[in-house]
Amino acid sequence: MTREEFNKCADMYSDFVFRFVLKNISDYTSAEDIVQDSYEKMWLRHENIDFQKAKSYLFACAYSTMIDFLRKNHSKISTPIETGLNIAQESFPQFDGIKEALEFALKKLPAEQRSVIILRDYEGYSYEEISKITSLSLSAVKVYIFRGRVAMKNMLEKSGVTVTEF
Repeated sequence: MTREEFNKCADMYSDFVFRFVLKNISDYTSAEDIVQDSYEKMWLRHENIDFQKAKSYLFACAYSTMIDFLRKNHSKISTPIETGLNIAQESFPQFDGIKEALEFALKKLPAEQRSVIILRDYEGYSYEEISKITSLSLSAVKVYIFRGRVAMKNMLEKSGVTVTEF
């Protein structure tokens, strides 16, 4: 990848990568740092990266950097509810709209489920691309997406949001 292609990649994808990381960690400053680190890693290997695969490489780099950040700061991060937990015990705020309700439910998911759902439903990646980005098997990606969607649906229903189609 040339310098011009790298700059074009930064222009085209930085907002998408930032949103992906921010939705996963909910810390603006740390999300900026993770995106910056991802672009730095990409620049260090830019001569070996095909421009056509730059977006996937960048998301994979951001995902890996984000996972390292989450592991390092695990004690500072609240534990998300698990899929099998009794959701009725959870208290839910009132929501002004479906977007706010979805963001609330997404933040409550375990990190792996949240990441693959963001990549699939927010960023539009295929299951195969998500598998490459996250280094998960294709079947694990499908399971995490299914379980995450079910957990979100249950949380939304418990909070009073009507879920007609999933």
